Amino acid sequence: MLSKLNPLNMAKAAYQYWKGDTGQADQGTGNEAPAPLLEQPWRLIDWSRANREHLKENIRAYQPLREDVPKPRILLIGQISAGKSTFFNSINAVFRGYPIHQAESGYEGYSLSKKYKSYPISDGRGGPELPFILCDTMGLERSDGDGGIRVEDILSVIEGHVHHQYTFNPWVAISKTDPHYRTNPTLADKVHCVVYVIDASCPLESNPSVLKMLNDIRSKVNGLEIPQLVLVTKVDLACNEVLRDVHNVYQSRYMKNKMERLEQQLGVPVARIIAVKNYSRELELSDAIDILLLGALQQMLRAADSYFDNVNLNERLTVTPKDMNSTLFP
Repeated sequence: MLSKLNPLNMAKAAYQYWKGDTGQADQGTGNEAPAPLLEQPWRLIDWSRANREHLKENIRAYQPLREDVPKPRILLIGQISAGKSTFFNSINAVFRGYPIHQAESGYEGYSLSKKYKSYPISDGRGGPELPFILCDTMGLERSDGDGGIRVEDILSVIEGHVHHQYTFNPWVAISKTDPHYRTNPTLADKVHCVVYVIDASCPLESNPSVLKMLNDIRSKVNGLEIPQLVLVTKVDLACNEVLRDVHNVYQSRYMKNKMERLEQQLGVPVARIIAVKNYSRELELSDAIDILLLGALQQMLRAADSYFDNVNLNERLTVTPKDMNSTLFP
């Protein structure tokens, strides 16, 4: 049983799946499989420690574009064990200076995150809170057939109706009479960026129900004009080359194909698909892992800025009778 969970075995299995899925020939066909690494990275990353510190300083100095929103809320949505809670723990680790496990995470076949939780992150042990909030939800499925979070509940979270610590019921969506239901949410209560967390070592096509739910959610979020990103996790378990060296993440042929495939499956442009390696087994931090995590967080904050830009624009373009008598309409 333990050998099946070995990271190298999982990476090999994922790579073998990819070879079969893309029609690459096995031994004896006369055709060689392509090299696992591209000649050049297809996405350039500055791996220097100076860039790591630059990213941290930019995040510390971030200020939302709205005075009525002290911190943008970033919602993580994904499969069970995709790495939502582990991503929070990993971001927490980067600013704490060592791996930390505040949010429950694991590889069980059921969702450990049964409650809606909003996680502020401190800048160091006992330090000030950073200017963003990561929001975690119950997983989209359950292997035991009990069901995962309902799409209606996810939309209620996005629209700001669900209070922190609400326990999701996979069978019944939150009602307006529930004490955890917020009737009149403010802009600060709402979600300002949606992130779909995808396990790179588990092909989405192997779970069509999850893929359908993700696309149902994405379609509804599109109507709310909220920016959406895809966070690809467990890249080391999906690809041998990344397992050997995380710097290969954007030079790996498998990862490039994986992200292009996700673009087709989810309808999210590859420019909004980001790969990370979460802290799961490590006892110390790594500059390369930190840079991937911080870069992903920076993209989320930029996406939140896009949301605020649209809100500000819509407010300026909304004309009321009072506006007709203002200096805007001389």
